Amino acid sequence: MFIRSERLFLRPAWPEDWAELHALIDDEAVVRNLSRAPWPYGPDDAKRFVAAPQGDNHPHFLATLPGAHGSRLIGCVGLIEDAGETELGYWVAQAHWGRGFATEAVRSLLSLARTLGHRRVNARHFADNPASARVLEKAGFRPTGEIRLGHSPARARPAPTIHHVIDLVAPVDCDGPEDGGFEPMRRAA
Repeated sequence: MFIRSERLFLRPAWPEDWAELHALIDDEAVVRNLSRAPWPYGPDDAKRFVAAPQGDNHPHFLATLPGAHGSRLIGCVGLIEDAGETELGYWVAQAHWGRGFATEAVRSLLSLARTLGHRRVNARHFADNPASARVLEKAGFRPTGEIRLGHSPARARPAPTIHHVIDLVAPVDCDGPEDGGFEPMRRAA
């Protein structure tokens, strides 16, 4: 599967992506906000990630920024099955923060999630990461009020995470104003 958004191209990881992936995610400022990435993040971790099978209902994508001289990897976005529920995960390399790429990637993935039949997607962020809260809000998620301790290998101790959810409606056969009520996909970043 591939997804093209306004500025990004989301695609599966390929074995030759491991070095570029490693160069971007081997950053404590990025990994400290992720619950599943190991720390320190080594070359073998990157090789395992790019070799991981793609899930039919829970795909993951590298977010790339196409340009005149090819595409540059800028992050990752994916759906994860966790305790029978679908959870969103994403990250963007620090050099690309603050430009709306995470929101664009998340919105694109949510459109696919709806097409794949997901009706609810969960997400969470560490309480000390307000940028991630803004990404989720702009993508249409709402906080559930649930706060739990979360773990990240790049943090010294567990830290509070804030949980969010978005309810997706079934896709319809048009792209107009009656597109099933998925308003966040029509809003500008």
